[in-house]
Amino acid sequence: MSATLRLTREGVGIELVRGQFEISVDGKSVGSVKYGETAETLLEPGGHVLRIRKGRYSSRDRPFDAADAEVISFRCHGAMVWPRYVASLVKPDLAISLMRS
Repeated sequence: MSATLRLTREGVGIELVRGQFEISVDGKSVGSVKYGETAETLLEPGGHVLRIRKGRYSSRDRPFDAADAEVISFRCHGAMVWPRYVASLVKPDLAISLMRS
């Protein structure tokens, strides 16, 4: 069987990093998500690493384990506060917030 990764893109306020975000699992592209949308993809059971990208900007790597038939949910959004956005110019992995939900 397989597990399902569900990624919802939502936030409160105005995103300073906009556009379509690329979803990668274990370094491989598995889809994309726009603001207000939810994307799902099937995964093999086991350990994985999730990262979201938009050009040079990204989230931090988020490792997770997936069991057979499990639904693993995350949510993400672009930087919404100016100080965080400015910091992401130097450290690009601060630009996109990624949390398990």
